Amino acid sequence: MSKATELRALLSGDRMVRTVGARDGLSAKLVQEAGFDAVWASSFETSATHGLPDASLLTMTQFLDVAEAMNLVVDLPIVADCDTGFGGPLNVAYAVQRYEKRGIAAMSIEDKMFPKMNSFAATAQHLVSTEEFVQKIQAGKQAQESGDLLLIARTEALIAGFDLDEALRRAHAYADAGADAILVHSKSRNPDQVLGFGARWDRDVPLVAVPTTYPVVSEKDLYEVGYRLVIYANHGMRAAIKGMRATLADLARSDSAAGLEDSLASMAEVFALQNMPAAFQELA
Repeated sequence: MSKATELRALLSGDRMVRTVGARDGLSAKLVQEAGFDAVWASSFETSATHGLPDASLLTMTQFLDVAEAMNLVVDLPIVADCDTGFGGPLNVAYAVQRYEKRGIAAMSIEDKMFPKMNSFAATAQHLVSTEEFVQKIQAGKQAQESGDLLLIARTEALIAGFDLDEALRRAHAYADAGADAILVHSKSRNPDQVLGFGARWDRDVPLVAVPTTYPVVSEKDLYEVGYRLVIYANHGMRAAIKGMRATLADLARSDSAAGLEDSLASMAEVFALQNMPAAFQELA
């Protein structure tokens, strides 16, 4: 069974599919170790590892290489964050072909204009027309060699300041164009928008939620209104930044690293995550 087929089976099951963002093979391994169902190959996290804003500055190949690095070292399906699809319909079709060949289970593309800016940035968010995005979805689905890979259509209508009616209008068109799932994004501090969207959803296409700004929502509440995939998109990276900052600040105040040992992962733990052969683990 391919990982894409596995993900489809999970989405048709009777529980929420739990997904966490990662930025490389190591963080993907930690997601798997924690017991989640899938890995979100986050463009936000990947951009951050380059010290760059999430603003379409990296290339498709760079994002694809990161997704493949994750896919090669975990058993979980990879859901790739592909921003706007890297351009127009032809770009989306090419991306689908490349991601599919490398075994990526799902791709998410959003209906913002290229180049995009991160959804939570304090700037205007401009969307392409519904018709143009429908063409992207259709081009992507037609480019698939098999029917396995899932193409997730992400609407940023609520992020751009439109109401639920517009978000639903767009999402209906995307589902009708062949999208395998609909991701509705919101920057509201409470879950009312996404729950209201789900309550009015009337297509047999699963919904995807990303509760970054509304962490109080429960998976149970999301599931009851039609969400089948939840993505904790950047929690691992944010935790890592906070932890590294604290450790490095402690080190900067000290003249040795002795006091840090209890708060650090052991070399043995790192070796295990690297699949280091046992014969080379003497220092652990």
